[in-house]
Amino acid sequence: MSDVLKIDIDGPIAVLTMYRPDKRNAMNDTLLAALDAFFSNPPEGVKVVVLTGTHGHFCSGLDLSEHVARNAEGTLRHSRNWHAVMDRIQFSGLPAVSAMTGAVIGGGLELATSTHVRIAEPSVIFQLPEGRRGIYVGGGASVRVGRILGPDRMTEMMLTGRKYGAEDGERLGLCHYSVGEGEAMALAMDLAGKIARNASLSNYIMIHAIARIGDMSRADGLFTESLSAAIAQTSADAEEGLRAFLEKRAPEFR
Repeated sequence: MSDVLKIDIDGPIAVLTMYRPDKRNAMNDTLLAALDAFFSNPPEGVKVVVLTGTHGHFCSGLDLSEHVARNAEGTLRHSRNWHAVMDRIQFSGLPAVSAMTGAVIGGGLELATSTHVRIAEPSVIFQLPEGRRGIYVGGGASVRVGRILGPDRMTEMMLTGRKYGAEDGERLGLCHYSVGEGEAMALAMDLAGKIARNASLSNYIMIHAIARIGDMSRADGLFTESLSAAIAQTSADAEEGLRAFLEKRAPEFR
């Protein structure tokens, strides 16, 4: 726990609440480091993470009030640190669910798209406003958001400062669920519970394999799929899953 990231453990689910209410949970180096620390060394027994923000907002992006004038090398290194932390969230092996309200802007959208399941309430605003500040995204949006929207639509989004709401976000893939006001957290916890009941190994493989297969040629992707299937389907959890299916009961994975 830190002043800017509240951590609550509910059985196998860790709820991480970004807590900078006076800044709409804007990202600064302290909050980024707190997220990095959690995903680098999650508490034992945690199988799923729910990420949310406080006071009606998810994350309004980089805290420009703490912006430090950097030369080209400093900016490069700062951006690459963001990339490292977003990669840690995406590939730590823990499925991450975002329960989003209000601002999901700039770096907040980069953070959200590093998670695996995204839920948006009607108040959500998806935006990449960096062009209006004379800057460019540096936390991974070119890759993560660009691959969701496609380069053409992301270019238009950035050039015009266009905002998308929850319904458009679901249609475009920025979120997977568009829910009513006050419903995001309940659905996030429900989905997290379902994910936690999966075998940890199969969750891990899904997180790592699918994203990487998307970067591969067809032949390499198919071979990687076979390797992933061989690992998952010869595990003790696979034996338990098959046994539970035949015995018409819920599996009890490790």
